Amino acid sequence: MSEYEVAIVGGGCVGCSVAYHLAGQTDLDICVVEKEHHLAEHQSGRNSGVVHPGFNYPPSSLKAKFATEGTRRMKEYCEENDIPLEELGVLVVATDQKERERLTEIQEQATENGVKTEILETREEIQEHEPHAAGEAALYCPEAASVDSQKYVYSLAGDAENRGVDFYTGYEVKKIKTVDDTHHLLTSNGTISASYLVNAAGLYADELAHQMGVGEEYQIVPFRGEYYELVPQKRDLVNTMIYPTPDSELPFLGVHFTRRTDDKVIIGPNAVLAFGREAYENTQFDISELASTFKYEGFWKLLASPKMIGVALNELNKSYRKEAFIEASQSLVPEVETEDFRKSYAGIRAQVVREDGTLIKDPLFEHGSQSTHVLNAVSPGLTSSLPFGDHLTEAILNQIE
Repeated sequence: MSEYEVAIVGGGCVGCSVAYHLAGQTDLDICVVEKEHHLAEHQSGRNSGVVHPGFNYPPSSLKAKFATEGTRRMKEYCEENDIPLEELGVLVVATDQKERERLTEIQEQATENGVKTEILETREEIQEHEPHAAGEAALYCPEAASVDSQKYVYSLAGDAENRGVDFYTGYEVKKIKTVDDTHHLLTSNGTISASYLVNAAGLYADELAHQMGVGEEYQIVPFRGEYYELVPQKRDLVNTMIYPTPDSELPFLGVHFTRRTDDKVIIGPNAVLAFGREAYENTQFDISELASTFKYEGFWKLLASPKMIGVALNELNKSYRKEAFIEASQSLVPEVETEDFRKSYAGIRAQVVREDGTLIKDPLFEHGSQSTHVLNAVSPGLTSSLPFGDHLTEAILNQIE
């Protein structure tokens, strides 16, 4: 049986960031336990790779703080470690007067958050940046970037390992037993014991927390986001990133275009209820996990509003009808056609919902007995991972002391 002072469950960007910071500030004996044989297999590696500068998050919120600081630190870290990162900038496009007014609100938020933006008032100004984009006006943010998320996570893990952290991959935590002051992690490959547990298990973080009596008023509801990509000969239709104007009441940005560091242009994601926490195809389902979602009162309270029902049906339509997905894409880039799209990958967001039906939009963690549980590392989790890991490390050390 392996014994440690701190065990971190989850080898994604948050778990690796905590390991990196904790090992850098202490001489504690630390390990990271990951159920997959590779790191960043789920949320941390199945995303758009966008570094979000924090222009559209409420000022003074943790999300805004972590996004703005995270953007700066991510760029510095990637430059120091030779990780692919392209500062492309982003256009947030308005297609009507209501959306144009929303751009002004977003710019005011951006200014308060210390993020530089510019409003482009005409189609001609838009097309100076994106010749094929539609829109009556747009908000331009030059600080947005694209990063290779998996290389970033592996670099963090390598730095943590160089600081003495042990990594156990292919070790799925089946159950946690606490005896006296020690947590025993019963895994698929044996038992790992630790005095302190950090739960950064992503899609299954709530289940581990509930085992230890923490966060029982919350549950993860998995939402799948599906991506298409432009065929190589049509990639020149998009230079950077083109986003729709976001709805402030929803946590999802809507279908958008992103040029990645590998030069692919991806389109998506939609946001549809996943029939399992790792159901990456719309034909996949896990009966027990789906039943758990349907039995959760908070899920039905979330769907109680006509707006949410409408959004859910619209997103479901985009999942099962390629034509609906393309129509949403054409509102941003009208020249794209059906034959320009090919199926790419999908990711699943671990969206935390409180039992009263509230969507949790900020990062959320709670402490238990000799443990810390990251219940919500909501988007932009990748962008926020360095400052969030720093913040968590400080909180964990306060608990240990």
